[in-house]
Amino acid sequence: MTTAMFLDSDEIRELTGRVQYRAQAKMLRSLGLTHKIRADGTLLVLRAHVERELGGAPAAAARKREFVPNWSAANA
Repeated sequence: MTTAMFLDSDEIRELTGRVQYRAQAKMLRSLGLTHKIRADGTLLVLRAHVERELGGAPAAAARKREFVPNWSAANA
């Protein structure tokens, strides 16, 4: 299952607790979340930005940070 690059309108509504686009934008700004406004007034919010800012990490990024000991340093 692939994850969408941007939050959908339901996710933005859930994140902000707001229904109107202007109120959503204001709440996103207060949370420190960057967003763009489309010509029709709807918001574009990058999923990776929200995950990074609110402390979540995509599963792939978490796997990349696994600890691997440097055994050659022990032999030196």
